[in-house]
Amino acid sequence: MSLRLENKIALITGAGSGIGRAAALLFASEGARVGCVDLVPEFAEETAKMIKAEGGEAVGIHADVRSSADTQGMIRAVVSEFGDLDILFNNAGTGIRGSVHELEEEQWDTVIGINLTGIFQSSKAAIPHFLSRGKGNIVNTASTFSLLATTRYPAYCASKGGVLMLTKQMALDYGPSIRVNCICPGATDTPRLRRHINEAQDPAGYEQELASLNAVMGRLADPKEIAYAALFLASEESSFVTGHALVVDGGQTIDA
Repeated sequence: MSLRLENKIALITGAGSGIGRAAALLFASEGARVGCVDLVPEFAEETAKMIKAEGGEAVGIHADVRSSADTQGMIRAVVSEFGDLDILFNNAGTGIRGSVHELEEEQWDTVIGINLTGIFQSSKAAIPHFLSRGKGNIVNTASTFSLLATTRYPAYCASKGGVLMLTKQMALDYGPSIRVNCICPGATDTPRLRRHINEAQDPAGYEQELASLNAVMGRLADPKEIAYAALFLASEESSFVTGHALVVDGGQTIDA
């Protein structure tokens, strides 16, 4: 039985932890050579080393996805290392709590910049390569908060709503040669979420509150569970899927 990403080359942003690291390890286990991109160079290198330790091929790449120069550079780096690029997984993301009147402009810009502008910049850098080879695959990390609002999270909700519409729009512009889809995870047990839990006044209570968002399953998702959804969209198993938002939320949006 062939591997699902055999002979494919993937570039994953936000690969230094959480969903991005889980996806990098999973993609590599399915035969992909992986460019592991992160804002923190040590995190990117650590993920690449983890892949290599399992016999895979990977390269750690430092890039700020808000930067045109950095995103152009990360595409050049992975193509230089592996000779091509098949899959771009735009996964880098962040979130800052606070209602509109509480957020500083810099905080708003950071969240919109990483979550939404980062996908624009990374896709803009990769698309000419995909067009030159006549095919490509883009997967974006959106959120259940692309579909639902929540309290005190305006920049995150706005950015992830934008990711959903940008996904659909790019699918129209670049299909059928480039497929563009997104995943919409529910609350997932990533290091960033774990930090928020640990900083809460009642960590156990806050964790249970977050887990209850995933209404049917009643627990936080494991990052690998989300990575499997990205793997499906990155593979040829989804060859007739584009412009789609794949919800992986433990039932959070079941009544939406």
